[in-house]
Amino acid sequence: MPNLFALLAGLLFGLGLILSGMTDPAKVTAFLDVAGAWDPSLAFVMGGALLVALPAFYVARRRGTTLRGEPLQLPTARRLDRPLIVGSVMFGAGWGLAGYCPGPALASLSMTDGAPWLFVAAMLAGMALYEARQWWRGR
Repeated sequence: MPNLFALLAGLLFGLGLILSGMTDPAKVTAFLDVAGAWDPSLAFVMGGALLVALPAFYVARRRGTTLRGEPLQLPTARRLDRPLIVGSVMFGAGWGLAGYCPGPALASLSMTDGAPWLFVAAMLAGMALYEARQWWRGR
């Protein structure tokens, strides 16, 4: 049953990404092109997401557990360190260049040509490289 809820939540999230246009790389890059043909509609999508997420996070923090009774796994670090900054810059650069971030890329796999497949393959390769580096450092 928990996997069914996870599947439904993932499907709902993917549907929201598709309906909001987040799976269209042209829409995302137009939002980031503030000096050109700027399309501000993505700001409304992000604002709407915050309106839904903020009360949910507030309730979740007060509960201390998930609805299934599992402990919350919220970030606890308050310090900006090199890995966080480098990762953030790489994420933003990848998002700006490709027009995809991980969620929309995964949601796009079922409905478009090969571009999201290439992005997801590159994303998985980057994740594997990071894990290999972490494993190598921990030996």
